[in-house]
Amino acid sequence: MKDSQIILGIDPGTLVMGYGLISVNKSKVSLIEMGVLQLSKHKDHAERLHLIFKKMESLIKIHQPTAVAIEAPFFGKNVQSMLKLGRAQGVAIAAAMMTGLHAEEYSPRKVKQSITGRGNATKEQVLQMLVHILNIVEDIRFMDATDAVAVALCHHYQQKTIEIKKDNKPAIKAKKKTNDWASFIAANPGRIK
Repeated sequence: MKDSQIILGIDPGTLVMGYGLISVNKSKVSLIEMGVLQLSKHKDHAERLHLIFKKMESLIKIHQPTAVAIEAPFFGKNVQSMLKLGRAQGVAIAAAMMTGLHAEEYSPRKVKQSITGRGNATKEQVLQMLVHILNIVEDIRFMDATDAVAVALCHHYQQKTIEIKKDNKPAIKAKKKTNDWASFIAANPGRIK
């Protein structure tokens, strides 16, 4: 992970798309911007997808994020809703890819667990943690925006975890497995009493 980066988090939706941008400088994380793209007034689904793409392009052009994180769709019972949500997510991913960015996907459970420590946390509990972590003082009108910020923060935490795992090398190398007692004794003389 770089010392300084900007992460764009997306909570995809066909009626409301949430977005949030955080800045990470070494270990200091701060909120740059969060908001929503209101799509409900547009009846044509293709037009909504076009607006999602344009908003993604605009956010990427203005803020030049180094990473994009997107919440994976929650699997519900309504197949038509899932298809539409999948399209919205696909358009957001395509917009990121058009600028050379890879969009990392996180399940809603993974996001909640990263922020609160509990995968079954409520949206309100996630919001309370975000307010505490990022010192958010603005009025929160849409949970879609804070969900997107949570996705961005989850990505940051996941990248830190990957870094730590890479840095922690085992202190003791595993010994070669042996098939018989003579080989075991020869390989482990200190263990014989």
